[in-house]
Amino acid sequence: MTRREVAKVIGGTAAALVFPISAEAKGESSAMLTRTIPSSGEKLPVIGLGTWRAFDVDLSADIRRQLEDVLSLFVKLDGRVIDSSPMYGRAEEVIGDLTSALGIREKFATANPSGGGLFLATKVWTKGKESGIQSMERSMSLLRTNRIDLIQVHNLIDVNTQLATLQEWKQQGRIRYTGITHYESGALSEIEKLMRSQKFDFLQINYSLMEPEAEQRVLPSAQERGIAVIANRPFGSGDLFGKVRSKPLPDWAAEFDCRSWAQFFLKWIIANPAITCAIPATDKPRHLEDNMQGGIGRLPDPKLRRRMAELVSSL
Repeated sequence: MTRREVAKVIGGTAAALVFPISAEAKGESSAMLTRTIPSSGEKLPVIGLGTWRAFDVDLSADIRRQLEDVLSLFVKLDGRVIDSSPMYGRAEEVIGDLTSALGIREKFATANPSGGGLFLATKVWTKGKESGIQSMERSMSLLRTNRIDLIQVHNLIDVNTQLATLQEWKQQGRIRYTGITHYESGALSEIEKLMRSQKFDFLQINYSLMEPEAEQRVLPSAQERGIAVIANRPFGSGDLFGKVRSKPLPDWAAEFDCRSWAQFFLKWIIANPAITCAIPATDKPRHLEDNMQGGIGRLPDPKLRRRMAELVSSL
């Protein structure tokens, strides 16, 4: 069930809730919320952009224009974090091509007064030191940059070897931050062990109303150890939209400036103080705008978060 299909089946007034209303019209702050990277103090917007599937495409003229619109709007709405991986097919190449052609990196300071520049994150997904180096060199080439903000060991593949190289690259100034990732809850125990035995700046894991397991032990541990957390699969690979099919957004969602199911799901995630950034993927400008609104305005308090979880689990 896509977001467009959800809008169709909801119908009427409720369907209109899928489209964001300007912050000014509601009297709330229009500024994107930010969170601090514990290891550096740098601030990042709480909503970023994932590229899995959405940017693994052949750039025909129509698709190119659509993705250019997505990236331009992302920057205009104070987005910074773009996350990719060699595992995502052509995504790195497409991001490198489009951000270069649009001049996004050069224009960022003007488009985003908060400064800081585009924050490019990718991953290393291979075994062996030399193979890892070759993979990261290729990522730099595809992304058209000589420095990447964050490289993460994807799915913990040969994690100790690759983390050692990442630390070397960080010391050399080739990358700014190091990290590890996984997208399955079954890996959380191994992640917890790595947080005790290894040093890294970022952790990227699956975390959503569909997959909340990380909040039991891993997220508190990340907070305690000063590790930034990126939440992937914020919509449960789209399954959350299936759960709310034909269901109107509850009236009480207005208590935390929420006007769509996408914002409902994202605000639940970023209301956890351990989360630095959530990275929903999209190739549609209107969905991008909707997602970005999830990082604006009030967030649900713990009581409301429990109510949100109870509602979704009951569907």
